[in-house]
Amino acid sequence: MSNQHAESSVKGYVVGFIASLILTIVPFYYASTQSLSQAATYSILFGCAIVQVIVHFIYFLHMEVKTEEGRWNFISLFFSAIVVLIVIGGSIWIMWNLNINMAM
Repeated sequence: MSNQHAESSVKGYVVGFIASLILTIVPFYYASTQSLSQAATYSILFGCAIVQVIVHFIYFLHMEVKTEEGRWNFISLFFSAIVVLIVIGGSIWIMWNLNINMAM
């Protein structure tokens, strides 16, 4: 590993850390001060959470689609997310139907 690669890696981690810090502080500020409506606070919280997930994927997990390895990592992440959503959705569906059919 060259020195230039190590410096760019550290720079990327610092940028990712600062972005994560900002994306954590902003929702905490609006949630604690309650200066916005509840819907606006939830929107900011959800938006910052989505952006923070993207920041973590890019800066910390190095999920980039520019390289062949990065594309395969992204495809496997996408497949895993679909499987998890199917398992969670199916479990909720089963529990909902059990609750409806057992409540008499």
